[in-house]
Amino acid sequence: LGPLVAVDSVFEMRSPDAPPLKVIRPSGFEDGKLHTGIVYLHGGGWTVGDFETYEPLCRQLAQANNAVVVFVEYRLAPEHPYPAAFDDTRRALDWVHHNHRQLGIDPAHLGIAGDSSGGNLAAAACLAAREQRGSVQPKFQVLIYPCLDLAAGLASHSTFAEGYLLTETLYRWYRQNYVSGFVKARHWRLSPLFAQSVADLPPAIILYAGFDPLRDEAAAYIDRLRAAQVPVTPLYFPDMIHGFLNMGGAIPAANAAITRIAQALRVITAA
Repeated sequence: LGPLVAVDSVFEMRSPDAPPLKVIRPSGFEDGKLHTGIVYLHGGGWTVGDFETYEPLCRQLAQANNAVVVFVEYRLAPEHPYPAAFDDTRRALDWVHHNHRQLGIDPAHLGIAGDSSGGNLAAAACLAAREQRGSVQPKFQVLIYPCLDLAAGLASHSTFAEGYLLTETLYRWYRQNYVSGFVKARHWRLSPLFAQSVADLPPAIILYAGFDPLRDEAAAYIDRLRAAQVPVTPLYFPDMIHGFLNMGGAIPAANAAITRIAQALRVITAA
């Protein structure tokens, strides 16, 4: 895990209208001032993962961006297959937006982020927000080695099927847990890469790794967003594997990735 950097505060929010949330305020937090807000969806194949595992990363993101990070404890598969996590993501985003002042978040700078399966949920939530008039529209999306193709038919899925942390067998098990009886693996709510259109989505930061089975999903989504004239900032780490941002205590590139995300996000929020 990465370092547990000092922040202003970490506390839990519970409401019948949202899944449990953990709120991380940066050390630069000022009462009465509204900060950038990041609704964060964790990875773990929709099956595992918790705040204890992700607190170091969320603290780093809060500090690097002087942002309030809201970690979503969405329901996990296989006990809660699709659409549980997808629905929880949307409920969390709505709740944070409606309670932004209490949280110290500027609604004009409220975005969504996630890694791996959490990147899947973040991307799908942006597509859903575009489809539903009147819903909360994230101002940016940060997709960290995201899962975007549950059909898993791209070259990197086979090239890196073994020996790179996320194996083909493990990835298949994760997908089966989440999809359960839903047969349309290429539906955009499950596989954002196959959305009929990706136009009119919020600016995207997409971080991906060279030795990752999900590498080609990210590259393909970058191409689709560019073709649709959606502003996108690719952050490519050619020597890294899937999940490396959670290895900040051992891999210097993890800390460099946090810095590059913050740099890209400053450009978006300043626009």
